Amino acid sequence: MIRLAYGRMLRDALDGEHGLPREQLGDLARRFTAVREEVQSRRAAGEYGFYGLVDQGPTVRAIKTFAEGLGQAHDHVLVLGIGGSALGTKALLNALRRPGWNEWDDEGREFFPRLTVLENVDPTSVAAALERIDPRRVLVNVISKSGGTAETMAQYLVVQAWLEKTLGQAAHRHLVFTTDPSRGALRELAQRDHVPTLDVPADVGGRFSVLSPVGLLPAALVGIDVDGLLSGARRALERSETDDLLQNPPALYAALHWSADLTLGARVHVLMPYTDRLREFAEWYRQLWAESLGKRVDRSGKVVHLGPTPVAAVGATDQHSQVQLFMEGPFDKVITFIAVEDFGVDLPIPNPPDLSEALPPDLAYLPGHTLGELLQAEYQATSAALAQMGRMNCTLRFPDLSADTLGEAIMFFQLATGYAGAWYGIDPFDQPGVELGKRLTYAAMGRPGYVSEKSDQSLSDVV
Repeated sequence: MIRLAYGRMLRDALDGEHGLPREQLGDLARRFTAVREEVQSRRAAGEYGFYGLVDQGPTVRAIKTFAEGLGQAHDHVLVLGIGGSALGTKALLNALRRPGWNEWDDEGREFFPRLTVLENVDPTSVAAALERIDPRRVLVNVISKSGGTAETMAQYLVVQAWLEKTLGQAAHRHLVFTTDPSRGALRELAQRDHVPTLDVPADVGGRFSVLSPVGLLPAALVGIDVDGLLSGARRALERSETDDLLQNPPALYAALHWSADLTLGARVHVLMPYTDRLREFAEWYRQLWAESLGKRVDRSGKVVHLGPTPVAAVGATDQHSQVQLFMEGPFDKVITFIAVEDFGVDLPIPNPPDLSEALPPDLAYLPGHTLGELLQAEYQATSAALAQMGRMNCTLRFPDLSADTLGEAIMFFQLATGYAGAWYGIDPFDQPGVELGKRLTYAAMGRPGYVSEKSDQSLSDVV
């Protein structure tokens, strides 16, 4: 079970000057009644569709059947997607499969396929991927909720031509689509070309979809325990079903960050796991928090320009880059650490007599310990040092890096995002700013009917 340690968000655990006053907890607890009622009401109206992802037995059975059958006929899985259709899969692979997954041989991967995620239309990345992957041995999973995402569909057209060049009419046997249940260009292509499909639930947005077939199919194909993911997610959901704010971890997390933002100007929210294996998880969080909470108008239509800025960091690496700013820069940040209790593997730091005698005195403490102990000590020291400097921080304590724990973490942050939307008074499930960019992309590519205002001035100020 994941634990939230939030004491260092409070003034009396910091320097006595900065941070939230402890009495703020009581005020937040009282206000939570209305927040909880709003979330429950909107959930009943269908806005919080991701809650239902913990109960999708038939879908999971279909995914496992596909992965164990046709899926294992390939030695490489190529995922085409962007944003929520890619970041979650990368987070799952990074956290739950061996580091450097694609570099291991078949035995090192337990005979599961390699996995490549193409999340951009950079021609250098796409060309390099197609050069190193054998089209005869690849399964291509095209993921687009709308079925019309420009980047993903452009990738698909390129990859389809690449497949057909080698496979001819058999190319469609190497495709599987994940898209809307009933509409969109990808659904039409699937019906026309007899491509197998999995559904993204209509009430689940892309950035909340990692626990749907969007993430579960690629996960199952590389041997990740999808049942474990959903078991952990269910536990997070159950723990959030309480009206007591101090016993509701994701709601409390959202409340503290909202309060720090609106009352103290702490508008930068940093997620800093102390493990390389959660590097991509921090990137997934960044999209979730940014796209959900950065909004121009509130629920009533009032212009508010609200939203915290999420930042991804990794310990201990970023102690040597970003922590100087966190420690001595503006008091505009909240840092969330993720500390893992059991990595499942550890390496001792050698202590041979000849080496220890050669070490400078400042390094003599290292031999006899392990890398895991050093990483834990680095986290503890950084958290304590930030607190002494009056910098708000909290910690999510992970017992391990299992599928169960990661599923709980994914649902925790999705729940926190949903609660934060209610605290901020905005809709956490739309993305009008992104849609504007899509329309202007169509205009730039010459699609009739989409004209950018002041387009003749867009490149006028150039040196």
